[in-house]
Amino acid sequence: MSAKKRLFRAAFAVMAAVLSAIMLIQLVMTKSDEKNLEKLGLDSARLLSGLDPGVARKMDELLAKTAAIGIRIVITDDFRSMEEQDKLYSQGRTSEGKIVTHAKAGESYHNYGLAIDFALKTKSGKIIWDMNADLNGDGRKDWMQVVTIAKELGFEWGGDWTNFPDYPHLQLSYGLSIAELQRGTKTARSGP
Repeated sequence: MSAKKRLFRAAFAVMAAVLSAIMLIQLVMTKSDEKNLEKLGLDSARLLSGLDPGVARKMDELLAKTAAIGIRIVITDDFRSMEEQDKLYSQGRTSEGKIVTHAKAGESYHNYGLAIDFALKTKSGKIIWDMNADLNGDGRKDWMQVVTIAKELGFEWGGDWTNFPDYPHLQLSYGLSIAELQRGTKTARSGP
């Protein structure tokens, strides 16, 4: 075999080894990230692209139960990336608009796929946040009927917060605090 062929084979072997090492490092890093999410008891695929599966199931139940009594709701927000959270936090502070959140990136259950926001939908398709509306005509406020059903499903309601009520907000924290989520602490969950 010529020296040129041996050199080519050696170079090819080194390149293959380097590529294999890079792929192995990427695999280890990906598995490490997934294990950190598993410590939280969260599904990595859903967390990165949307809601925790248990929250998604409860949201679907909420939509079905409210529709069954003639109340149409729309989910106006669910999973929120850290970048989206920071942008929302800057509103009314460093950008135009009124302050709508006190939570920076990583301080909202939305960032962990554990929260949703809702609004009512009229028969004409208009989205409203009217807490006094009785669109199904049963003599009761639709908003509070939604909240009651959500609480029965295990959601916590942001309207119960005393320091900064968030009336459209529903979260299913599984007993995990924001600090625990940030640290990656795994605790017993009552969820799915």
